[in-house]
Amino acid sequence: MPTTIVTATENLNRLAAFRQAAYAALGQARDALFELGDAVLLTLQANSFAEFSLSPAFRRQWPSVYEALQDGRPDRSALLRLYLNQMAWVERPILVGDHTAWSRLEAYTLRDRTIEHQPTPVPGAKPITVGQGYSTLAWVPESRGSWALPLLHERIASTSSPIQMMVAQLRQVCTRLDSRSLALLDAEYGCAPFVKASAEIPCDKLMRLRSNLCLRTAPPPYPGWGRPAKHGRKFKFRDARTWGTPIDTLELDDSDLGHVVVRVWVNLHFQKAPDQPLWVIRIERPQSRGTRRDPRGLWLAWCGEPLPVRDGWCLYFRRPAVDHWYRFAKQSLFWLLPRFKTPEQAERWSDLMPLLTWELWLARPVVSDKPLPWQKPQPILTPGRVRQSLGALFAQIGTPAHAPKPRGKSVGWPTGRPRAKATRYAIVKKRPKRR
Repeated sequence: MPTTIVTATENLNRLAAFRQAAYAALGQARDALFELGDAVLLTLQANSFAEFSLSPAFRRQWPSVYEALQDGRPDRSALLRLYLNQMAWVERPILVGDHTAWSRLEAYTLRDRTIEHQPTPVPGAKPITVGQGYSTLAWVPESRGSWALPLLHERIASTSSPIQMMVAQLRQVCTRLDSRSLALLDAEYGCAPFVKASAEIPCDKLMRLRSNLCLRTAPPPYPGWGRPAKHGRKFKFRDARTWGTPIDTLELDDSDLGHVVVRVWVNLHFQKAPDQPLWVIRIERPQSRGTRRDPRGLWLAWCGEPLPVRDGWCLYFRRPAVDHWYRFAKQSLFWLLPRFKTPEQAERWSDLMPLLTWELWLARPVVSDKPLPWQKPQPILTPGRVRQSLGALFAQIGTPAHAPKPRGKSVGWPTGRPRAKATRYAIVKKRPKRR
């Protein structure tokens, strides 16, 4: 945050202005959509989607919660501009990207269902589910903590892939930022197709690499005859004999990780992306147990401007903030609670998740901690703690939504008109492109 002192009144006005601008960006059915978002923030427990209509913040009847997502048209570009305006003071934004699945196993009438990755606690079971995938690009405002503020949270269609969606989201966000950003990505994006597709995006990328990869070094000098070589010798992660001598080695004691050894190599590349050089980082923790939850070694790849080794090796550990947001959206914002019939309704409902998170972030300097009897006080408020204290704040600043107007009773289904069964759709299976 800037070093200037911001008063509570200024923070309150900033939140009220943000809510007013967000209300204008929701487009058609903005009154019901905005009140639906307030009802989600003020409802601590809900068993069905219609229960949000019982909240004091939702002044309409219960069918309006469904009608809002049927008729609503949120302006995603306007919402993105609103989020980026809140980041105008950031010198180097830290962005994190990932994707998750919305499981809809028995939604036979839902169009465009695909097979998505989802971890399972059952040993030996395939980590997959049937539903729809969502790709998220978020800004991490703090070096420590569980705050991740989504900028884009969009559905991955059956004609696209997580890599293609993340490239499009990075391009959409980074071209609108005034400063060069850094994107932190998981191992699924540490591959040649992503590196090639995102080469022209003005941002640096720090990606985790799988431990079974084999990279290539820079090609040797041209001998003067034959075709110039594109690759050098192999760099196998599982064979230390192929690593060679690193250009830099650090040994330090971290307060969280313990004793850490960091080694860096340069001018490596994927075999299918020889024109994209990488800085490869090996982070070793000799005192760890070497398990999956507590790995002894971690491989990272830096792509972009020269890597600041002394300060840049630990930046990747800010990436799990997006995992905290996924858990918060699913458990506290009830993102997976509804069972919509069309993917468009699910997309409009998902557009509210980043908006609600940004409201919580802007309300954090204004509210005070109000723990439940079994909770301990927290000096630094998490998204869940801010959400528990919003009731009095919303009553103070009010809502930009207009009061509902009486419209009478609906005419209902016409007499004699036949009812047709809903169309059933098959599961769309994504197959890799064959030569």
